[in-house]
Amino acid sequence: MKSNIASLLLVGGLTAALNVSAFEPSKPSCIAPAKPGGGFDLTCRILSTGFANAGITDIPMAVTFMPGGVGAVAYNYINSTTPDDPNKLVAFSSGSLLNLAQGKFGKNLDENDARWVGTAGVDYGAIMVRADAPWNTLGELVDDIKKDPSAFVLGAGGGVGSQDWMKAAILMKSTGVDPKKMRYVAYEGGGEASAALLGGHIKVYPGDVGEIKGLVESGKVKILAIMSPERLKGDFANYPTAIEQGYDAEWTILRGYYLGPKVSDEAYNYWTAQFQKAYKNPAFEKVIVDQNLVPFNMSGDALDSYIKERVAFMRGLAQEAGLTN
Repeated sequence: MKSNIASLLLVGGLTAALNVSAFEPSKPSCIAPAKPGGGFDLTCRILSTGFANAGITDIPMAVTFMPGGVGAVAYNYINSTTPDDPNKLVAFSSGSLLNLAQGKFGKNLDENDARWVGTAGVDYGAIMVRADAPWNTLGELVDDIKKDPSAFVLGAGGGVGSQDWMKAAILMKSTGVDPKKMRYVAYEGGGEASAALLGGHIKVYPGDVGEIKGLVESGKVKILAIMSPERLKGDFANYPTAIEQGYDAEWTILRGYYLGPKVSDEAYNYWTAQFQKAYKNPAFEKVIVDQNLVPFNMSGDALDSYIKERVAFMRGLAQEAGLTN
C-alpha cells in the first residue's frame, strides 16, 4: 500500500514539475519593425487577429512598433537587449532577409541570430506593362530588351539593392542581360511606381501581385508573368509564370516571424505548435487571404532551414550584382 502511495506521489510530483516548467506566454507582443501602416504592421495584425479568430490563444497579443532599416533596428534590439524573451515575436519580410544577406543589419549579425518560428503568407513578384504596350508575352518583351537594354527603363518602389530592384535584376539575368546595364528608377513605394508606368515614365514595372489587383481589374495594365514557382490559383490563375515561359525568374515575398536567438527550446516549440494549429484552422487562413496574401504554412525547424537557404541565395545574387564584397 505504502509502495503504491509512494508511486502515486512520485508520478504526481513529476506531473506537477512538468506543469510548472511548461511554457505559457505572458503578455505576448508582435513587434512591427516600421511605423503603423504598411507591410510589417499588416504582418503583426495577421498574427494577433488570426490567432484570436482561430481560437489559438485567449491571451491578447499587443502590436508594438520599432521602425528602422527594414527591420535592422528591431533585429539589433532583440539581439542586444532581449535575446531570450519568449514573449516577443518580431515580423520580418523578404526585404529583411535581403538586407541581412547584404550585411545591412550589422557586421556581426546574420541569419543565425534569430529563431525563425512561423509564417504569415507570401506574395509574388509580377512583371507588368501598360495595357497598350506592344508586348503580350514575356518572350516578346525579352526579345526587344535584348536588342537594346538601354532603351528600357524599369522602375519600382525601392532603391538599388532592395527586393524590388532585385526582381528587375533577376529578370534581366534570366534573359542573359547584365543587370548592371539595366536602367532602373527608384520610387517611394508601389503607388508612385504604378503611376510612373501609367504615365509612360517607365516601360516595365516589376511589382507585387498583392498590390496590383485593382490595376489589373481596371484594364490599365497587363501582367506578362508572375514570379512564382508555379501558377497561382484564384484570380491570377490565367497568368503564366516566368518559369513556364522559359525564364528562371522567381521571387517569393515571404512574411513571417522570429524570436530572439536565446529563446528556450521549450518556448520555441510552444510557438511552433501554435502556428501548426493555426495553419489547420480556416479562420486563420481567411485572415491571410483577406490581406491578398497566399497561404504559406511553414514553422519550426523546416522554416529555419528554408530561411537560411533563402538568405544564402540572396547573398549570392547580391554578390553577383556587385552589392556586396
